Amino acid sequence: MTGNLNSPLGTESLVRRRILLVDADAFFVAVARQEDPEGAGRATLLIVGGRPGSRGVVCSASYECRAYGVRSAMPIARALQLCPQAMCVPVPRHACGKRSKDIQAVLGRFAPVVQASSIDEWYCDMGGTDALYGHETLEATAHRIRNAVREATGLTVSIGCGTTRLVAKMAVELGKPKPGTNGNGVCAVPPGREIEFLSQFKLADLPMVGPKLSAKLQSIGLVTIAEAQTWTREMLEARVGEHTGSALWRRVRGIDESLVSGRDAQKQVSRETTFGRDLHDDDIVERELLRLAVRVATDLRQQALVARTITVKLRDTDFRTRSAQRTLVRPIESEQSVVRAARTLLRALRKRRRVGVRLLGIALSHFGDDLPLGAQLGLFPTPAVPSPPDEPVEGDRERALTRALDRIRDRYGQTSIIPARLVDPSRNTGPGVEE
Repeated sequence: MTGNLNSPLGTESLVRRRILLVDADAFFVAVARQEDPEGAGRATLLIVGGRPGSRGVVCSASYECRAYGVRSAMPIARALQLCPQAMCVPVPRHACGKRSKDIQAVLGRFAPVVQASSIDEWYCDMGGTDALYGHETLEATAHRIRNAVREATGLTVSIGCGTTRLVAKMAVELGKPKPGTNGNGVCAVPPGREIEFLSQFKLADLPMVGPKLSAKLQSIGLVTIAEAQTWTREMLEARVGEHTGSALWRRVRGIDESLVSGRDAQKQVSRETTFGRDLHDDDIVERELLRLAVRVATDLRQQALVARTITVKLRDTDFRTRSAQRTLVRPIESEQSVVRAARTLLRALRKRRRVGVRLLGIALSHFGDDLPLGAQLGLFPTPAVPSPPDEPVEGDRERALTRALDRIRDRYGQTSIIPARLVDPSRNTGPGVEE
């Protein structure tokens, strides 16, 4: 049977796909308002990312602030120049994590497969649910999901509906109820109307088209998706290369066979701090490294994870960003082990370039169990792989101590027991911003 020729692939099988992209509206702003109803909750002009005077960047801003030109990743100082009357607050990190899980739990009641794309975005595969919801339209189901999320969390989401992840991603932008638009929270693209729907966008709006490719396409006379849709695959491949041209030809037609998978595992746990003033003293920098190690290791254990790869990130006073990474033979979970491995990486970075430190971060990744690197389960025991002499190794005693510290902190607060080196009244790094 031949499908609608205006559909991405012109096949009936693809038309049957039912994909949602759920995007929490101004997520960080909404959570900040929930956490501080008398302060941030009353501020129409709200910037989330740091306090005034800090050197952090904007994480999110209310729609009213965005009308002044405030954008994500913009320095707080620049944002306040554009919108001086705005209120600035730090990111409510833990509350955002909890609300994200709460929203995903609601989505799991409606969709067989839910995949988190970020802390505030989820793809849902609604395949096979037609009869379950009385064969109602996907748009109607999306509205019921929006209502359920609002009732359960007090937060609002926008939903894009389509036959592919790409189409759903593009649709959600039109569904958002931004000031000055007609968005009602849901935008559904009917099967077979993908090419027509995408034709209203610019090529720069496509997820795969960055500034360099956008400039290249503009130089050959392509600005809109509608213009690119008139070009054959061969024409695009000849002008921008075989791989890019073929991918672009498919994208402007909404072709995207990528699946929604609920099995995606978290890839990284990280913490970083932008300091209020540049740090030059090695002792102070290493003390801040210890502070981050305590926090990122706690985050790791709270998710029942262990990690084998440690990455240290520096941003120098001239905004140059550098990093160093090491993968251990065996996984670790305690702040003592994290800081021991991270300190070696930090010292190597500092030795190569001794300038002021504007930002410091630690990331943990390569999660797994206690199997040595490259080991496989088998019928017969295999010789243990020795750890290098400079590598942290955790035994039962060290992990028992770590668990005891966690119980104390859970009961009396995260600052109830900390390394003695962090109890320093002379600490002065300025009004930093932690992410």
